[in-house]
Amino acid sequence: MADLVPVPGVMLERLAALGLDVAQILARAGISSAVLGPPRGRLTTAEFFALWQAIEALAGSRDLGLRLGAEALPQKFDIASTAALHSASVGEALAKLGKYKRLVCPEEVTVTVVEDEARLRFQWLLAEGDPPRFLVDGTFASVMTMLRRGTHKPLVPLRVELTRRRGDGPLLTRHFGCPVRFDAPIDLLVLPAAALAEPFVTHNADLLALLLPGLDAELAAHDRGRSLADDVRLALCRRMCGERPSVDKVARDLRVSPRTLQRRLEEAGTSYQRLLDEVRDQSARRLLTRTDLDASQVAFLLGFEELNSFTRAFQHWAGTTPTRFRAQARAP
Repeated sequence: MADLVPVPGVMLERLAALGLDVAQILARAGISSAVLGPPRGRLTTAEFFALWQAIEALAGSRDLGLRLGAEALPQKFDIASTAALHSASVGEALAKLGKYKRLVCPEEVTVTVVEDEARLRFQWLLAEGDPPRFLVDGTFASVMTMLRRGTHKPLVPLRVELTRRRGDGPLLTRHFGCPVRFDAPIDLLVLPAAALAEPFVTHNADLLALLLPGLDAELAAHDRGRSLADDVRLALCRRMCGERPSVDKVARDLRVSPRTLQRRLEEAGTSYQRLLDEVRDQSARRLLTRTDLDASQVAFLLGFEELNSFTRAFQHWAGTTPTRFRAQARAP
């Protein structure tokens, strides 16, 4: 999987128009302006996150991420968003966004329908840490802008769930027009499930007929480069929310038998338990650093039946207790 994230020139132009010093932003992020010029114009995930962290540090306004996302123009959309905007409905648009986003950058978009809710999640596949706050805000704002533009209706989410500690609550509530939950296990944009059936007035079947065959061919070539371990990690991340993802459940997600899954992982030099520990370790560090959830709540979200079991496992991973790790992570 190529670790390349496109940075549209219009984004930098917009920052300059808002009065920000783009050269100062790039310097703070440790990025040379030559890297963003032709022919590359792409960053690694780590560089992209550093860019957004620098934007947040120098913005002087807490709503800048929301504004950048909400003001995205259709002619500046990436190929996945273009396919989504010309779909027949909200549900089809989100499905196309999830299907083709991986061709744009190492990011996975998933929509899970639970009873009367459609839960939209963006996950950076090659990230070592959580996405910056402004990037999450901008991503959710741009999705809502695209759905409203497609339907010509003022769609409103049921709620927004954020992994960060409480902050900017009134600002976010005012922008999205819905409740905002902090200290969540994962970042989610939650829509009414009924909204998936809303038709798009921007539907263009002729354009999609020209566009999609090439995208599907490119996607098939892209997926041939993925490893089984990558797929297992993703399946584990999706289920890391209050349950212990058993090998049977993950195998079912990947449409193989548990025996076949374990055999193929062994052939690849790893194991299901090793990948489960890896994902749990990363998730625990993120939750302890980014949220105010206590250790027992973190243990529950990671699927541990007892706090003591989680504490022992975390000491094995990090060499310290969850409480000490949190204190050290928050120390100046």
